[in-house]
Amino acid sequence: MFDFRPDESLAPAELHRQLVEAAAALTEGEPDGVANMANVAALLWEFLPDLNWAGFYRVAPAKSGGEELVLGPFVGRPACIRIPFGQGVCGAAAASGETQRVEDVHAFPGHIACDAASRSELVVPVKRDGTVVAVIDLDSPSPARFAEADARGVEALADLLADRI
Repeated sequence: MFDFRPDESLAPAELHRQLVEAAAALTEGEPDGVANMANVAALLWEFLPDLNWAGFYRVAPAKSGGEELVLGPFVGRPACIRIPFGQGVCGAAAASGETQRVEDVHAFPGHIACDAASRSELVVPVKRDGTVVAVIDLDSPSPARFAEADARGVEALADLLADRI
């Protein structure tokens, strides 16, 4: 049994360092990407306070051709299953390959409200060989929940996971 509960008094940079370290330990040597995403979604939920959703969307074939994001392992309320590239915060991250840190999702053009309680969002693309293969999506019921330190920490996590999911 694993117990990866962080000290709640940690500075954000140290909290994220420990999160990446825990994810490395859980995913090392495991070839199944779904299992790795599931464990990392649980770690995100344990490590990061004030979330109402934490998980992954994977790049997969779209029903009508091309590619889109498809729901992967997560913790939280049921979510949108398919998100076209360029739509919503997740689709913007997938299309641009850039982290999206949104203080007020209701002000984001084209925001997709899978959970009406979400107020802010952080979405980080996971890239393998320069190509987006998934996104890590974090939602919070609090406005402006995610700081630059959160973005940098989750980007480090995405880098670790690039070859593990």
